[in-house]
Amino acid sequence: MKVNNGSSLLEEQQETSTDKKTISWLLKIFFKPRGGAEAEVSATISTHQQIKAKLSACLDSIRGGSGRYRQLTHYLALLVFLLVIIALLQTLCLVQISLVFQSQSSLQEAKVTDLTSRLEKLRWSYELLFSQYPALNQHCPVSNSTTGERVCTPCPANWTAQGEKCFLFSRDRSDWISSQYRCMALGGAVATVRTEEEQMFLWKEAQSLSQGDSYWLGLRTGGGDEGWQWSDGSRVEKGPEFWLHVPDNTDSRQLCGRLTPLDDYRRSWITSTCSTRLRRICERRQAALQ
Repeated sequence: MKVNNGSSLLEEQQETSTDKKTISWLLKIFFKPRGGAEAEVSATISTHQQIKAKLSACLDSIRGGSGRYRQLTHYLALLVFLLVIIALLQTLCLVQISLVFQSQSSLQEAKVTDLTSRLEKLRWSYELLFSQYPALNQHCPVSNSTTGERVCTPCPANWTAQGEKCFLFSRDRSDWISSQYRCMALGGAVATVRTEEEQMFLWKEAQSLSQGDSYWLGLRTGGGDEGWQWSDGSRVEKGPEFWLHVPDNTDSRQLCGRLTPLDDYRRSWITSTCSTRLRRICERRQAALQ
């Protein structure tokens, strides 16, 4: 019985000590000095204000960045819109160009077809014309036997153009009357000299071709008082004269004039009997190639 009482006392003492410590801790909390509590509250408020200020600055930064982002997005959208418009315009231009090109191409093809058809008709008419009028071959000889191409000139082959006339210097010889007929058979006549330019041309050609031989001109006496005449009946006195010796009109013989290429073209006409066999100069008018 005495032992139990002793342990109970110890327990009661421990509980009393614990209660005292608890009461002391509570008193410290409730009766803490006022100055320390106010400092702690002020520090807490200051910390809250700093946090608030940082949060506000962060929010402002976020709002500014968001505004710049929206502005950039707006510019990008505008740029994309402009690019789309440009692409559409380019597409429309390309389509229009393609349509115009197709239209022009079709028109050109139609023109080429029409020209080809006309060319074939012209070629057929061309061949028909030469087959019906063989004399045209004199003015338009074939220059390319492979293609059948012709080159047309105002004078027939072997004739030489001068002024508005064509001249032919023969190599064979005959009397004056025969020479006239042979020139007529070629569509011309024995040459007449109307200008000094013609005289110089005939004189130079005769010098280069004849080696001193003479050529009949269209000169002859008309008989009686008619004097010298050209083969077309016109009088010589109406044109230039280039006699080496002035012919005697009292000579009753039938005389004709010839061109002998001496040193001076102004003195190259000589009288001769018309029965003399000489070369001849034929003339004809140039053809009008129109």
